[in-house]
Amino acid sequence: MNKIVGDNLKVLRKSKNMSQEEAADHLQISQSAYARMERGESTSWAIHFNKICQIFEISPEELVRKGLGDSVYESLMNTERQTEIAMLGVYRKIIKQYELQIEDLKTIIKHLNKGKN
Repeated sequence: MNKIVGDNLKVLRKSKNMSQEEAADHLQISQSAYARMERGESTSWAIHFNKICQIFEISPEELVRKGLGDSVYESLMNTERQTEIAMLGVYRKIIKQYELQIEDLKTIIKHLNKGKN
């Protein structure tokens, strides 16, 4: 159980872009004590169980569930993919606007050249 919780703690911490020191500060423990929990070498996570769930915004069941890292990773990847798709849409609109401006400028140049002749 310690190893499962430790692995989950590591995934959750990284998903929040937190250092071990920051996570330890939230729990009011030393960084080394937190590191031992992540490595599965300590049972002290049980003392901080509710606080851990609160910090990482998860249910108690999620903390002790094996394979939590997979679902957190998938969630992050889905969010990144959605952002990427949205950005591609914005880039396409910008490119289309520039293409229309280029066509307008070509027409203007064409009319100016006709005026010279």
